[in-house]
Amino acid sequence: MARVAALLSGGVDSSVAVYLLKQQGITPDLFYIKIASDDSENWDCTEEEDWEMASLVAKKYGCKLDKIDLHREYWDNVVGYSVERLKKGFTPNPDVMCNKLIKFGAFHEKIGHAYDYTATGHYASTEKDEAGNVWLTTTPDPVKDQTDFLAQLDNFQVAHSLFPIGKLTKEEVRAIAQEQHIPSADRKDSQGICFLGKIDYNGLVRQYLGEREGLLVDRATGNILGRHKGYWFYTIGQRKGLGLAGGPWYVVGKDIERNIVYLSRGFKTEDAYSRDFGILSPHFITLNPFACDGDYDITFKVRHTPIVIPAVLSRKGDKYYVHSSVPVQGVAPGQFAVIYDKHFHRCIGSGEIAPTDY
Repeated sequence: MARVAALLSGGVDSSVAVYLLKQQGITPDLFYIKIASDDSENWDCTEEEDWEMASLVAKKYGCKLDKIDLHREYWDNVVGYSVERLKKGFTPNPDVMCNKLIKFGAFHEKIGHAYDYTATGHYASTEKDEAGNVWLTTTPDPVKDQTDFLAQLDNFQVAHSLFPIGKLTKEEVRAIAQEQHIPSADRKDSQGICFLGKIDYNGLVRQYLGEREGLLVDRATGNILGRHKGYWFYTIGQRKGLGLAGGPWYVVGKDIERNIVYLSRGFKTEDAYSRDFGILSPHFITLNPFACDGDYDITFKVRHTPIVIPAVLSRKGDKYYVHSSVPVQGVAPGQFAVIYDKHFHRCIGSGEIAPTDY
């Protein structure tokens, strides 16, 4: 029987994953990853409640439960990555890097290497092709599908992962939890940066990068609309939190050297949309199906959304470009463009969106 380590957050998804493993005759060892530091009262974490729920699930299914402290690894790697990207004016995705570096990275180095598989409550799945290659694949629930959050994993990580709820919708997972009287059945889904719950994101950014006054400028007219406290607080495509009347206003660009944030007004303003962009150093999870120069039909996402967009991916030597079939709002350098096959079935990989001069 395979040895399985299961990551248990205290939420309904990972709890149902444990139940489904037990249904297969597998009794996993459970691990709760601790990210918040002991003096992190400012982060408003729910760790105590999460641990209580995880403990109840472990007791219900007769599983061993341990707490693994990865606070330092998270701060050094995920927060460090985010701050470095923000300082360059890019838009980071800490959830993607948290999965790569923490859940399937640091955990494996500390604990997971002693097991055959690591199971999680992600809405994702895997499949083997005729040659035995393992691919990351999507799930039946397009709203909850989380393959975009896993698109920086490598093939070893994917091949040694189990996603027990990957063939289910959220409604089916909730129904199982209620039928089986799982303690977390009615818990709301967590929101926020990976493990950090209701963290004040701007507060985190301010802690590392401080504040520096700059100008908010209308891209179309050059008029000064107001002032801001640092370009790093803004992302391309952002609409909320700008504090300006007469909108809607969108962030459409940043001048890093002069600390200027450019805005554009209107729902369908051309500046807010893009159809073509480059991908820096694309990461392929299993194999690179774009081995030769040319054009390939794909689907893609640039954020966590149920909307998947048909496109053509062009390879020219070591450079890759996406040509979307429709204009996409808020395409930002540093965001991960997640690439799927044309049927939105296999997640091929991902890469950071390149600056416009790529």
